[in-house]
Amino acid sequence: MNRRREREGKKRRRKKKKSNKVNIVRKTFRQVEMKKSSLPLQSTVRPEKHKYSKESLTKLLRWHFGHSEFRGKQLETIEAVLSGKDCFCLMPTGGGKSLCYQIPALASNGIVLVVCPLIALMENQVMALKEKGISAEYLSSTQSIQAKNIIHEDLDSSKPTLRLLYVTPELIATPGFMAKLMKIYSRGLLNLIAIDEAHCISTWGHDFRPSYRKLSSLRSRLPNIPILALTATAVPKVQKDVIVSLGLENPLVLKSSFNRPNIYYEVRYKDLLDDSLADLCNQLKSSGDVCAIIYCLERAMCDQLSVYLAKYGISCAAYHAGLKNELRKSVLEDWISSKIQVVVATVAFGMGIDRKDVRVVCHFNIPKSMEAFYQESGRAGRDQLPSKSLLYYGIEDRRRMEFILRNSSSADKKILPSLSSQEKLSEKSLTDFAQMVEYCEGSGCRRKQILESFGEQVPASICSRSCDACKHPNIVAAYLEELTTTCAVRRNNSSRICVSRSNMDDEDEFSEFWNLKDEASGSGEDISDSDDDTEIVKSLAGTKYLKKSGLNEKMALLERAEENYYQNKISVKQNDKHNKNSVSTSLREASRERLEKSLEQAQQRLGSSKIEVERCACFLEHECYEKYGRTGKSFYYSQVASTVRWLSTASSTELTNRLSIVADNPCSEKNTELPALPSPSPVLDLSKLEMNNEEFRSSSPVLETSASNLPEQKTSPAVPLPSIPSFSEFVNGKREKENQSNKSLRHSLNRDEKDPVKRTRLR
Repeated sequence: MNRRREREGKKRRRKKKKSNKVNIVRKTFRQVEMKKSSLPLQSTVRPEKHKYSKESLTKLLRWHFGHSEFRGKQLETIEAVLSGKDCFCLMPTGGGKSLCYQIPALASNGIVLVVCPLIALMENQVMALKEKGISAEYLSSTQSIQAKNIIHEDLDSSKPTLRLLYVTPELIATPGFMAKLMKIYSRGLLNLIAIDEAHCISTWGHDFRPSYRKLSSLRSRLPNIPILALTATAVPKVQKDVIVSLGLENPLVLKSSFNRPNIYYEVRYKDLLDDSLADLCNQLKSSGDVCAIIYCLERAMCDQLSVYLAKYGISCAAYHAGLKNELRKSVLEDWISSKIQVVVATVAFGMGIDRKDVRVVCHFNIPKSMEAFYQESGRAGRDQLPSKSLLYYGIEDRRRMEFILRNSSSADKKILPSLSSQEKLSEKSLTDFAQMVEYCEGSGCRRKQILESFGEQVPASICSRSCDACKHPNIVAAYLEELTTTCAVRRNNSSRICVSRSNMDDEDEFSEFWNLKDEASGSGEDISDSDDDTEIVKSLAGTKYLKKSGLNEKMALLERAEENYYQNKISVKQNDKHNKNSVSTSLREASRERLEKSLEQAQQRLGSSKIEVERCACFLEHECYEKYGRTGKSFYYSQVASTVRWLSTASSTELTNRLSIVADNPCSEKNTELPALPSPSPVLDLSKLEMNNEEFRSSSPVLETSASNLPEQKTSPAVPLPSIPSFSEFVNGKREKENQSNKSLRHSLNRDEKDPVKRTRLR
């Protein structure tokens, strides 16, 4: 029994020792696993490069993206970056640039870092990749802290599941993220750096961004990591600048043709159309119920155009930076999901968004460069089906864009401190815009002009009647001739007013003139068509005063005529400005209908039936008109748009509190039509006050007859009024009066001092 107990005790002690050893091993293993993320996985920084066959890459393409084969330069680009070589890839819009870094992310282990300029672009691509089962994320300021922490935890783990990480160039410039990137690089997990829209790094590009300049440090901090630069619009000068700025080492430069044979290019002229808005509406309706993008220069124009198109039954919405993030996101989702067909937006919309069935891209204002126009118009027909690029060209739009480009030096000072760089950039932007004007005002093939602007030499037969200039050359030539005539008429209206020597009686007298051609803000429409002021100058040239009086009198008379001209011109400008900027009845009706639709949507959203839609819409429109109706239609329209946005997000209590006033002040039919705004007061014409005595005497009989009609007044003979004194005469006369009053005061004081009675009273 004792021996048995001893044996069992020995067995227990042995088991205890073994279990202790196992526990120690497990503990050390856990510690190693916890510290494993800080240790490099491989002895070398970069993973080993393998040769990937065309078949294996094509399988990945078919399995994940559903395409049967690669297009253009895609395969060459993918093979170059997988072999560890830097690459500069120039592909047209819709050429499939994103596949050039998405396929390498699937073919090899590790992380591909993608630099994108827009958050909306990153969100769209990440969402599309997740739907395909590909692990992708993005880091931006719009994400919550929890979402960011989950991404950082995955990056710090021993085996990250992330394949593609999208970031902005601003985030890469931060020290915190750069330290995180260096840690990933030291562990050998970074496979590729892809820089999308690489033309933004070049100061000579059409969309230069200073934050892209900070990407030049990636080559020195992350050596031996291949860099892929992708762009759709880059002229030869920009291509060289991108390669040098990013520090690409012996890169493989791949260029595809810029030709988009499925896009039909057309230019329509606003100055020759009765109503450009109605023409655009007809163009969209004639195309059918298709997907379209309309680009505008201003946010207010986006709102106004979207309301106009919606009024005539076109499903559309506005998209610009003035909207709230939630509303912008909902508009984008509705457009991508085909709930709405047309988006009226500023130029940033659509970059990188993968909707392939866009059939019409319209520029309602002229773009600032051919590169910008090509990139934006190229968002049509990405599925290679027939599509249309429509550009509305107007003389006023051209002048406005020239003014913006000439006066953009204040913004350039922050980017380019040297004066010579600013001047070169300003000259370059004006040269690029001149190319765009030539595209609109030229009668040659539009496709050939686009391709030649990117340095691509093509024959004239490449178009195959796929632009309006080649399809209807006679009609385009007639339009351009009519446009030239219209411009010449406006130029003549804004030309100089002069007193010619032929109008002078003396041959020795010289001529005086002033020029109004170089006014910065003037236009042909701002100058009156009447020749009254010219006749005044001619009559002055033929009067006796010019013969007998000297040079000073002549100059005074001409200055007076010039002042009269400018006073009349200012009044004409104010009246024209008021007429153009006034809120019309049709605009108010359209705004009221827009508010009614928004109220109906709010009623459906909140499930409330207590809202009287017509009365409340009338009240809200009246409120907008009262607040901003006198300042002009732009401010009024912005207020209406703001009210619509508020209705889309307001709660039931907020809506009830705001519309409770309607019960106290019902909107009846009497106050629906508000009185028209008072016209601005006419400018006082000083020249009419400067009449001499003879002119007043000649006009006095008219005054007498008009005065005789009054019953209580008696007619009196005309009394000649004194002439209006000049400023110097007025000042001298005032001084004389003050001196006389001082003298009289002194005299009275001396007289009072002599009188003893008054002296005692004063004391």
